[in-house]
Amino acid sequence: MAGFLIQARAVSELDPVTLYRIMALRSGVFVVEQDCAYQDLDGRDLEAGAVQFWAERDGDVLATLRVLDEPDGAVRIGRVATSETARGQGVATALLHRAIALSPKRDTVLGAQAHLADWYAGFGFVRDGDDYVEDGIPHTPMRRRAR
Repeated sequence: MAGFLIQARAVSELDPVTLYRIMALRSGVFVVEQDCAYQDLDGRDLEAGAVQFWAERDGDVLATLRVLDEPDGAVRIGRVATSETARGQGVATALLHRAIALSPKRDTVLGAQAHLADWYAGFGFVRDGDDYVEDGIPHTPMRRRAR
């Protein structure tokens, strides 16, 4: 898939329409598609240092993720979501590469949905603990060591 733009900003720097489209994608994937009733708006998007990444084309948000600072000094990638129409076309891959490049000298952690653990392994993430279930979905904790 060609012709998409990757952007990154703090939530406070986003225009309302873009923020709405990002949140609508997250809700559509996690709450509706994956049938998980949970509190997506958990306050972490507003933390100092939080960065929202998204890929867009013609104003449509194709994929998104957020990057957070963890208390132990690591960076956390989360809320990775791709629209159904953009899956399998490299959009999330490009987005993840950009997010990882944000903090190359810090470990990066994430909670991978278990069926995506191999995909994350392709970026250098390795298992970092026991699997767990969150909102009815098996997850694998993963870590990518700083280079």
